[in-house]
Amino acid sequence: MFDVQSFLASMTSRPGVYCMRQKGKVLYVGKAKNLKARLLTYFRPLEDLRIAQMVSKIDSIEVTVTNSEKEALLLENSLIKSLKPKYNVIFRDDKSYPYLFLSQHLFPRLVYFRGKQKFKGTYFGPYPSAMAVKESLIILQKLFKIRQCDDTFFNARSRPCLQYQIKRCTAPCVNYITPENYQQNVDNVALFLEGKEAQIIKQLIKKMEDAANILDFEQAATLRDQITSLRNIHEKQIIYKQKGNADVIAVGELNGDFCLQLLYIRQGQILDSRSFFPKQTGDGTVSEILRGFLIQFYLDQENKLDYPHEILLNYSVEDQQLIASAVSQLIKRQIHILQPTRGEKLKWLTLALTNAQQALNQKAATSSAFQRRWIALKSELGIKNGFSRIECFDISHTFGEATVASCVVFDQNGPNKGEYRRYNIETIANDDYAAMEQVLTKRYLKRKEQELVLPEVIMVDGGKGQLHRAKKVMLECQILDVLLIGIAKGQGRKPGLETLYVTKSQGEEEWIINLSPTSNALHLLQQIRDESHRFALKGHRQKRAKTRNVSQLEAVKGIGAKRRQKLLNYFGGLQGLKAASEEAIANVPGIGKALAATLYLSLHGQ
Repeated sequence: MFDVQSFLASMTSRPGVYCMRQKGKVLYVGKAKNLKARLLTYFRPLEDLRIAQMVSKIDSIEVTVTNSEKEALLLENSLIKSLKPKYNVIFRDDKSYPYLFLSQHLFPRLVYFRGKQKFKGTYFGPYPSAMAVKESLIILQKLFKIRQCDDTFFNARSRPCLQYQIKRCTAPCVNYITPENYQQNVDNVALFLEGKEAQIIKQLIKKMEDAANILDFEQAATLRDQITSLRNIHEKQIIYKQKGNADVIAVGELNGDFCLQLLYIRQGQILDSRSFFPKQTGDGTVSEILRGFLIQFYLDQENKLDYPHEILLNYSVEDQQLIASAVSQLIKRQIHILQPTRGEKLKWLTLALTNAQQALNQKAATSSAFQRRWIALKSELGIKNGFSRIECFDISHTFGEATVASCVVFDQNGPNKGEYRRYNIETIANDDYAAMEQVLTKRYLKRKEQELVLPEVIMVDGGKGQLHRAKKVMLECQILDVLLIGIAKGQGRKPGLETLYVTKSQGEEEWIINLSPTSNALHLLQQIRDESHRFALKGHRQKRAKTRNVSQLEAVKGIGAKRRQKLLNYFGGLQGLKAASEEAIANVPGIGKALAATLYLSLHGQ
């Protein structure tokens, strides 16, 4: 039995951290400026039933004395993250901030990077989100045409890839550019990422004038367009720098669930918005949730954050100034935590709260069958970061006739039918592999060129052969961070016996997944595959019907739209027309013997 009186009688009044335990298991970790005064509050009559229930379970309390309250705050954060106590606010700590990586090669590559920085080169970042990195990468590809492909792909080229054709690369793999000129582009990339656009513009203007002086007008025009693009970007950044730099944090609540919404405001622009859902909610108050988030998110020295100048909250929290002081000491510059009541900052907070409520409404739908399947699939595929879109492809034809490819799109809410597309496969007959390659090339070359959203997962109806064609296209299009799945039918084509072949669009690793027939993840993949098949089959049948009912008549000289319609109506369709004799065709008003003979010969051949 825990002797509370003896424990409190011997307690110090110094700052420190306390761990409440039940049978050795940590229930709660807290910090105090005065340990004795703080612990006394737990053993007085409590109105909060949740805290009272926790206190009733305590059989021991461990105390660690610190030199200051700030030290206690840092220790509290460390213990919460390592011990994950039942009654503390716990947030999912899956942060992994992305960078842009510029390698050290004769022809360096510029790529999206996330993970341990073990490769030689320059890392630019961290960025608040993957979207911010990818947007920067698109701008840099357009302006400076630096390669993204890995060394294996680069060294194996004998001709330029599709990136060169859409003017996103200068094709150094086949020596279309000299190392010296390529290095100039690399130097400009570095200057751009360091915020020195004005310096790049000045250099490019001189080069443009030099090119014009030697009558190299094509090069001068290229440099002129580059300067124009850079000036537009530079002017936007000047405007944004006048508007502020802050993290905006608002807590929303729905039916006992909490969502904390974080808006990244950098240079007046909202770069990203992230939702956090606490695994545990402490005493269930907004202040406790906000406090838990602040110390876990901003005081983790292992995470290299892009710290703002201000943190804006929709509620005040305990230890607010102490947390601000600790963060300032960590990053070696002043940071402020505020609750704005007017102006632009209040508008940002209102927007963050709106997003928090929206996120809670979406989370409330997770009990549906589709949401359970989506979550199960994410787990089975090992996707740790964002997962919001799957695109699936299927090919449909009859012995090579009227080949049609389908693309269906699913997101977290189910099928997104407004995004469905069909593709007519041209110049390919009875070759599913080649047809798959053509449709994937059509779709993703266009989507990348137009900067449209790309999926995290691409699925093809087929086995290894189809999967390898899909991987080939992804490499050609330089789409390097997509998971590819081939779903092959099992023995007897029975549902539940499918085999999944999985690989990354970049990398040689390939693995096989066999899911249980009762798996929610498999049910979702079957649903997507069947929808893709249905959509392709419908398009194929429509195309085949149109071809069979119309095209043969359209090829006959002298048979226009009116005569074609008259013939089909007279014989009840193309099959009836084919079964008719030459004399019967001649009896159709407006046809005559000569045209009937020509038509009969066309329908039946020599």
